[in-house]
Amino acid sequence: MHFQRGGILNPEAESNTGDDSVASNLVSGVSAAETWTESFVQRCRRQFGDHFCHTLNYFSLPNGFTLSVVVPVYNEASTVRMVIDRLVATGLPLQIVLVDDGSSDDSAQQLHQIAASLSAEGDQSASCAARVVVLEHPVNRGKGAAIRTGVAATDGDVVVIQDADLEYDPQDFRRLLRPIVQDEADVVYGTRYGSADRLVSPWWHQMVNRFLSNLSGMLIGPRLTDVETCYKMARGDVFRRTAAACGENRFGIEIELTARFSRARLRFAEKPIRYRHRWYGEGKKIGWRDGVSAIRCIIWYGLFTRSV
Repeated sequence: MHFQRGGILNPEAESNTGDDSVASNLVSGVSAAETWTESFVQRCRRQFGDHFCHTLNYFSLPNGFTLSVVVPVYNEASTVRMVIDRLVATGLPLQIVLVDDGSSDDSAQQLHQIAASLSAEGDQSASCAARVVVLEHPVNRGKGAAIRTGVAATDGDVVVIQDADLEYDPQDFRRLLRPIVQDEADVVYGTRYGSADRLVSPWWHQMVNRFLSNLSGMLIGPRLTDVETCYKMARGDVFRRTAAACGENRFGIEIELTARFSRARLRFAEKPIRYRHRWYGEGKKIGWRDGVSAIRCIIWYGLFTRSV
């Protein structure tokens, strides 16, 4: 498929499960880390063909590859351990950068315990390929500030943002990574409104996100279906350079990153992801003020800061 600079690959009608029985037989007795190797991919191709491998996003990683995952954390003590377990379960060679953004619960303490635990596991088992960095803000500065702090500490070939709740599934990294690893895109967004299996969000949540995405597409570009998605993935050099130039401290970072990626005329792709909406009683933090701020950011970066 041909990509134009500054263009976008729209979400494909990809199967989220594929042929479950065939996939189960293929990976039976195989570790998650092995599924990223060239030997596994070649076996998959010999047995089932290229189309099967493409559908289930089986591809090998370059030698020495590292995915840096930046995890902003604010009062997520009840979920952050499970999120880290999900990250490690991908089998990817990871650098996990945990940024506690002035939490008032025991999130920061948990992050240090998680880092120590994974370090001990890595010393005892070659199968644990996760390096963990823990950073702290003494006071709450916002998600945008936490992302900038975290991205600056990354050293991976590719960087992605992961929320510390359970709304997003890291198993979708397999789908997001492929266009970058295969040099088809520089930036990949995971869209919650593609064809992947997902729990249905409240109608107002979908309407607001579609309105913001359409407005962003008109004023900033490119025409994304989910500009507010957490899953923004990009080449490491691109993400570090772009995040360093950003100034938004709260959820406006989603719009500013998009604007700066777009101005750099990077190749965009969108891939469908799974999504489990959580409610305010479960700790959801974004509110109507952040929606108003997103509109402000779209207008500001779309009309008044064309040089970013």
